[in-house]
Amino acid sequence: MRDSDRKRHRTVTLAEQVEQVPTDPGCYLWKDGDGKVIYVGKAKNLRARMRQYTTLQDERAKIPLMMQVVRSFDYIVVGSEHEALVLERNLINQYHPYFNVDFKDDKSYPYIAITESDVFPAIKYTRERHRKGTRYFGPYTDAHAARDTIDTLRKVIPTCIATCAEWKRCRRWLASHPEEAGVANLAFAEHGRPCFDYHVGRGPGVCCGAIDTVSYARHISDVERFLEGKRSDVVNELNVQMGEAASALDFEKAERIKHRLETINALDDRQEVLFAPDVSMDAVGFFREETISAACVFVVREGRTIRSVDFILNKGADVPELELVEGFVKRYYDETADIPAEVDLAFDLPDAEVIEQWLSDKRAHVCHLHRPVRGERAHLLEMAADNAHHALLRYMVRTGYADKRTNEALLQLESALALDGPPMRIECFDVSTLHGAFTVASMVVFSNGRPDKAAYRRFKIRAPLDEANDFASMSEVLARRFSPERMSDKKFGSRPDLLVVDGGKPQLSAAMDQLHALGLSIPVCGLAKSDEEVFVPWDETPVVLPSGSPSLYLIKQVRDESHRFAITFHRELRTKAQSVSILDEVYGVGPKRRRDLMRHFGSFKRLRKASVDEIASVKGISTQVAHNIWDAMQVLNDRQEKALSSEAPETSASD
Repeated sequence: MRDSDRKRHRTVTLAEQVEQVPTDPGCYLWKDGDGKVIYVGKAKNLRARMRQYTTLQDERAKIPLMMQVVRSFDYIVVGSEHEALVLERNLINQYHPYFNVDFKDDKSYPYIAITESDVFPAIKYTRERHRKGTRYFGPYTDAHAARDTIDTLRKVIPTCIATCAEWKRCRRWLASHPEEAGVANLAFAEHGRPCFDYHVGRGPGVCCGAIDTVSYARHISDVERFLEGKRSDVVNELNVQMGEAASALDFEKAERIKHRLETINALDDRQEVLFAPDVSMDAVGFFREETISAACVFVVREGRTIRSVDFILNKGADVPELELVEGFVKRYYDETADIPAEVDLAFDLPDAEVIEQWLSDKRAHVCHLHRPVRGERAHLLEMAADNAHHALLRYMVRTGYADKRTNEALLQLESALALDGPPMRIECFDVSTLHGAFTVASMVVFSNGRPDKAAYRRFKIRAPLDEANDFASMSEVLARRFSPERMSDKKFGSRPDLLVVDGGKPQLSAAMDQLHALGLSIPVCGLAKSDEEVFVPWDETPVVLPSGSPSLYLIKQVRDESHRFAITFHRELRTKAQSVSILDEVYGVGPKRRRDLMRHFGSFKRLRKASVDEIASVKGISTQVAHNIWDAMQVLNDRQEKALSSEAPETSASD
């Protein structure tokens, strides 16, 4: 084939195609080999944004994996970033792309709806997609809460419900006699019959002509304001009506209104007032696991939390937190018509201005995104995050998510590491030292994919070391762990199905040499911290477990737990050594007084917290010596505060 023919038949690469994309704002759609949309995004500059994908300049972990699947793309040009955001939400709703943040189960959530297009609108509980002529409030994630709200609301403001047979009959009559809508109450008074709800005070009497369209419209207006959280408006209006009824000596009507006010007050009594009465805000908290997460929204209206809703999302730590938060904000506020004046988040979103404009347009008033750092708003945000955590735990228990994911992780490790079976017992070792001093090693055990803390062990390295030597330390700890005495010791447990060492090829080779010297054949791998690559003895090329996969999550969890356990033991030894040595340096304290101090306080921890007077109360300790000891303890406490992290020491068996 001639060169000209080769050029003519050469396939144009994806990167070359992207170079022809315009620099206008718009949305892009990445597609797989079957033409299925797998990701939708928006951009101020389409070409520049899409180029980041093809050149892998986008640092998100999912991008390399996604671009391996991408075979083509589409794009849509719009006039502004705001239009791009609206279009992005519509495209995500249409295609449900795999790589976009979305609700975990794409079910329809409950709403409370008002059929505003009817002559006599009704309230209803529904999961339907939004219909024209109907106003929706929600979404709710608790169906019982939505139904209870409707029930309570109808006690306060008598309203027709869409499931009422008599309301349906009236609706059909109005559909066939539209010219009679203005005097419908007269026709219903003559030919209608009262429903059960009218007799018990929850229905307004549309079915029997007891209310006209104008009066009923006021009922619907009150219902909508109540659902918007504007309870004070409803309360004020009911107070006026009660006063008018009492003035007209209609005490029966005044009593009915009084009961309605008591119902509202009972709702308010359950809640703690956190904010000023004019505060309208949502506090949105998140909690992430490796591949799923939860979001919780506290809805605050007129200074009171009127409800909370939680959602499970299909992405977790496998996407950047900002992407997760922004994706949820777009999805949630696309679904709800209840937009507050303020949305509180724990992060500053990159597209905050565009999202604020979008929310303000939906609300028809200004809406701000806010990141509180202190005060009641920050406290409410923490509560929302805590509730998101519990929502995720409930979901994982309900669906058996953790068990399924663990089983999948063990099977993936079996395949990726060429094991004889799933690694039901995994042992991991890590070394911690400070320039060769206080060198220790940890051994953590995962049984059936879960931490088995009763089987954890920790070792003091006996070999004299002038400087850090991880190879010598690892060789020693493996020699002691897998010695014949330890292998026959039941407290050390059974032989592992997989041995993990913290490090790359050199650490793996050292472990293999030690096991060979002991005459043992145990599957071993090394996990490097930098690129999360898994090194195996039978291949020079490391095994790369897919980002976000259960297997990678499990083996990282094993490695991190081993590191944490080793660091904790190392710091514990260092603290004890510093505590003992610092008393030796205190003027006036010898072996006898040191023993007396320990007998009196029971531990160094209590001594460090003791006051000068408490130290001076020890027999044989003068006030001056007590001051010397107290000063030394403050020096030690300062060292501890700087050196120790927030990790709490864990008690475990030692070798």
